[in-house]
Amino acid sequence: MNNNTLTVLGIETSCDETAAAIVRRTSDGQGTILSNIINSQIEKHKKYGGVVPEIAARSHISVIENVIKSSLNDAKLSFNDINAIAVTAGPGLKGGLLVGLTTAKALSMARGIPLIGVNHLEAHALTIRLIKKIEFPYLLLLVSGGHTQILIVNDVGKYERLGTTIDDAVGEAYDKVAKLLNLGYPGGPIVEEQAKKGDSKKIKFPRPLIYSGDLNFSFSGLKTAVRREIEKSIPLTKHDAENICSSFQDAVISVIINKLEGSIKLFKIKNPKITKPDVVIAGGVASNKTIYNSINNLSTKFGVTLHVPPQGLCTDNGAMVAWAGAERFSKNHIDNLSIEVKPRWPLDPEAKAAIGAGVKA
Repeated sequence: MNNNTLTVLGIETSCDETAAAIVRRTSDGQGTILSNIINSQIEKHKKYGGVVPEIAARSHISVIENVIKSSLNDAKLSFNDINAIAVTAGPGLKGGLLVGLTTAKALSMARGIPLIGVNHLEAHALTIRLIKKIEFPYLLLLVSGGHTQILIVNDVGKYERLGTTIDDAVGEAYDKVAKLLNLGYPGGPIVEEQAKKGDSKKIKFPRPLIYSGDLNFSFSGLKTAVRREIEKSIPLTKHDAENICSSFQDAVISVIINKLEGSIKLFKIKNPKITKPDVVIAGGVASNKTIYNSINNLSTKFGVTLHVPPQGLCTDNGAMVAWAGAERFSKNHIDNLSIEVKPRWPLDPEAKAAIGAGVKA
């Protein structure tokens, strides 16, 4: 395969968004989003306070055909213009992944278009290169509903994990706190908004693993501390809830900053020729402005350049999958129809399992 311009259809169904997008990658690595369609299921899951896998899978089945058609129509293209089909093959909810991968396989076979199975986490990791010219290696803070990790992105398909969560991911913790306070779903944006109105120093919540000497995260104990604070404060006033949200978020940020400081130091040791490293925040929680601003202050202190994709590219979307597919296709990474879904799919399979992390590692 030559390095001509690539036009890639991306399909994302790993959780509760049915998404399809078309992205173009030029031979010099520049990217353009031609379409980006997202069908959200938030209203379907709201009353349950979280994503119900069976409902998510059925919803994907009912809308995926129209979402793909809309992405082609928006880009004013047909399947004849598509060089490859990229689809999230994992990690994620198995039912949803099967819907996307089965659809992509059918299109690939029927149209004779190459198929690329994409790791959802790699799609988040590479999104920044769709909108900015950033060279490898760079440091990645991946913060989402299902994952909290710090990795060195050495190249497409080459990742070194420095730290991971051993229990809850940070986005998961936000959702659980929102549920404990009956604030609604999804919890992240709501808790962030409530936190702005509260006193972050009112309650001294624990900072899990902050003195652990490693770069791993833990948010389960913090969530438990929030639950206990709520129980002892009943009946809760509106201001009580705001203070809890603010103090919870302050604890989260303290832990993230602590682990990121250690990661930046380690990155510099591993890459001594890079005088001003790039640090990328990716994943749904990357759209949290308070977290971003705190890390931005850190970037000045440590001489790094901070990058975060636009909010619409932080949460799950088809453009990030299409882009990851284009990056992989440019390096001749193509899959055959035997590819299967991987509900668990670590970016760095060689990393040692973090004690207590189990499948989250």
